[in-house]
Amino acid sequence: MMVQELEDVVIRFSGDSGDGMQLAGNIFSTASATVGNDISTFPDYPADIRAPQGSLNGVSGFQVHVGAGKVFTPGDLCDVLVAMNAAALKTQYKFAKSTACIIIDTDSFQASDLQKAAFATDNPIEELGIKQDVIAAPISQMVKACLADSGMDNKAILKCRNMFALGLTCWLFSRDLSVVENFLREKFARKPDIAEANIKVIHAGYDYGHNTHASAAHTYIIGSKPKLPGTYMDIMGNKATAYGFIAAAEKAGLKLYLGSYPITPATDVLHELSKHKSLGVITVQCEDEIAGCATSVGAAFAGALAVTTTSGPGICLKSEAMNLAVITELPLVVLDVQRGGPSTGLPTKSEQADLLQALFGRNGESPMPVIAATSPTNCFDAAYMACKIALEHLTPVVLLTDGFVANGSGAWRLPDLNSYPDIRPPYATPEMKDNYMPYLRNPDNNVRYWAIPGQEGYTHILGGLEKDNKTGIISTDPDNHDLMCRLRADKIARIAVPDLQVEGCADDADLLIVGFGGTYGHLYSAMSELNKAGRKTALAHFSYINPLPKNSAEVLKRYKKVVVAEQNLGQFAGYLRMKIDNFAPYQYNEVKGQPFAVSELVAAFTDILNQ
Repeated sequence: MMVQELEDVVIRFSGDSGDGMQLAGNIFSTASATVGNDISTFPDYPADIRAPQGSLNGVSGFQVHVGAGKVFTPGDLCDVLVAMNAAALKTQYKFAKSTACIIIDTDSFQASDLQKAAFATDNPIEELGIKQDVIAAPISQMVKACLADSGMDNKAILKCRNMFALGLTCWLFSRDLSVVENFLREKFARKPDIAEANIKVIHAGYDYGHNTHASAAHTYIIGSKPKLPGTYMDIMGNKATAYGFIAAAEKAGLKLYLGSYPITPATDVLHELSKHKSLGVITVQCEDEIAGCATSVGAAFAGALAVTTTSGPGICLKSEAMNLAVITELPLVVLDVQRGGPSTGLPTKSEQADLLQALFGRNGESPMPVIAATSPTNCFDAAYMACKIALEHLTPVVLLTDGFVANGSGAWRLPDLNSYPDIRPPYATPEMKDNYMPYLRNPDNNVRYWAIPGQEGYTHILGGLEKDNKTGIISTDPDNHDLMCRLRADKIARIAVPDLQVEGCADDADLLIVGFGGTYGHLYSAMSELNKAGRKTALAHFSYINPLPKNSAEVLKRYKKVVVAEQNLGQFAGYLRMKIDNFAPYQYNEVKGQPFAVSELVAAFTDILNQ
């Protein structure tokens, strides 16, 4: 059998929600990152707690793009599709390339399985018109035989089916199983028998491919191109966000407090931070969203770096408490991991439709900085900078991620915290003792001075009623209220953020692509493909949304044609039109709960170029 070297490959694991596809995908991703490959992942699972086994609604998928060099997206279509049952093949075949290799468990394609998956015939391969190579293996039977002497019951044995498929995939791509073994022994450290059973099944899957050549024309290797020296790990966006919060607290010399209420897809940040009490992290799982935010405002008043985490529905509930942080001018980071809406919507799917809510979804004049993370690995930097802005400007900050960024993962180089900018909160000075006024401001940036309760000589009161612009005494004076609204707005407008950068054909592009947040990888890939085809294209991608970079208008007006692409119905385009006079971009909008498809972006942008 020939071994073929590839630049990159896309693999999609799919099966029932209980088949362990997320675990199999995560292990393969980790094994790939460990050997120096770049990765981009996309977990795609249903919102059902447990849909009926074998049903179309219950299919869970995990897609990973592995590359020798930099990869920016999980890929549009897969080169290898693992379908553990008939429903998975029925729903996931549309994601396979015409040249894909398809792996199926024939034991899960019985008559009852085909009926649940709504197949009309007893030959699903023919019915779907599949022409690709199919590795049809009796995976369930072989797993049972492999673990016959393990002492495990039948249900527990069949839970190892995903490891057989993983072993077969590792053979197909010449993966070193020692990395997989170490992963499983660490994951199941308290259940070593389970770890060893899974390892045994992985080897059985690998050996099955090796001994039978498993109907595949080739096996493959994916090289690794030189990267910036350092230690790398496969990290999910939510974990990177949690680490960014911890790093910012460490840099600022403060305790980190998280007040949160569990909500998909943000809960993993609470889970991760709760593991780090040794680093001074305090986590409280509150009774509701309002309490999660209100306790965080209290923690900020007490002098901590305060964070609250949620998704779109939770932002609705937190809005009053967020506004309390606005009027008291206390540092608070509000993480919004966006999901499909409105209402409960699509809890496990991704969207960018909370933008206007983050910017304006509160009563009164309530300006608030908004930052958007661009990738799973960028979540660390975005979280760190959100904390820096909150602490140095005494303001709540909204950090936008989304389900795709939060649950996806990438190969992340562990950062050197010494290279990150200092975080210096504007504490009240010794000269202010016994004469401290809470709304006395630094004239350079309009930021008030922060006194921590308990400091002798700095007694003060903050609250939700409007206050005098210096003393902090309750005031209903019309001119004072007008002044305070303007001071709070001016404080946010003065925050210095990096200039907007243009990538690609920056000097002579015929089309400028504009986006924000988690669509960066897809838009960058579309731009690259267009430039390779000779169509001059550039990309300006926003991370800082409020305030906008100062050069935004100059950049966006430089090009004859500009298209704003976003996963909503035009919120960012509308915001830019509001902020920039005579800006009239083309728009590309989707709200499908799925990442952009690069091929569809290229087709749409080509149409605009041809107009």
